[in-house]
Amino acid sequence: MKRYVALLRGINVGGKNKIPMAELKKGFEELGFEEVKTYLNSGNVIFSSDKEDVEKLKKQIETMINEQFGFEIPVFVIPQERLRDILLNAPDWWGDDNQEIYDNLIFMMPPAVFSDVFDEIGEPKEGLEKIKDYKETIFWSFHRKEYQKTNWWSKTASAAISDKLTIRTANTVRKIVDM
Repeated sequence: MKRYVALLRGINVGGKNKIPMAELKKGFEELGFEEVKTYLNSGNVIFSSDKEDVEKLKKQIETMINEQFGFEIPVFVIPQERLRDILLNAPDWWGDDNQEIYDNLIFMMPPAVFSDVFDEIGEPKEGLEKIKDYKETIFWSFHRKEYQKTNWWSKTASAAISDKLTIRTANTVRKIVDM
């Protein structure tokens, strides 16, 4: 059995695409996944499966969500060990204890790659935000008080590529890696 993390994009945000976590967990269990746990109300699911094809897992989960909840929700699935590796390769400036900085990890859903995201969103604003890509993720940090002045803040939600991105805070990613 291998541990996986499924990140659902755009559920329970602003009252839209509401999915109760208990029902989501049950849906995962009905797919035959084991040791299913959810974290927070924003679509973080950790589960075990003997299946190795991440694309098939993703499609199974998306189909279940559509059939049970009536939403077409993009899902990003990653082996938990791969996510742990990503965290081990975080840049020095990302995820420290500085409360003035907000640290996020952006997950790029295939077929999106870093060059697609960068071409659409552009350079981070110097002195206000930093980015660094690694595998299928982008480490992104910005000054909390200055977020509205950053280039990436509004564009990660409004750019055409935004439907291929899902974002989690550093603390959330650390927690789900340890679950």
